[in-house]
Amino acid sequence: MNIIISNASPQPLYEQIEEQIKRAILSGELTPGEALPSIRYLARELRVSVITAKRAYDDLERDGFVQTTQGKGTFVSLANLDRLREVAMSQIEEKLAEAVGAAKSIGLGLEEFQQIIEELYREA
Repeated sequence: MNIIISNASPQPLYEQIEEQIKRAILSGELTPGEALPSIRYLARELRVSVITAKRAYDDLERDGFVQTTQGKGTFVSLANLDRLREVAMSQIEEKLAEAVGAAKSIGLGLEEFQQIIEELYREA
């Protein structure tokens, strides 16, 4: 697993870490039961604080993507992949609802909004 973070991004570092780990789990790059790097190791490798790495792992655990066993480490959850995908879809829907609200507040039409989403999707 290769995590790339950007200090120039407006997205907090812990969210960048979270999203990349979620993506790796949902794509099958990380498999159920697979160990993740320790918080300290991850922080050292990414050159972020231990608090930042812990926040990412805590959020991933809260959302059911990973499980932490004290003294053993953090592992990809054995939870149903469909359930994890459902959680991810719910989070996407929340963010899109915010974007739709912002678009409507400035009078952006549906077609323009769709064009923006299509362009962003192609660029990602």
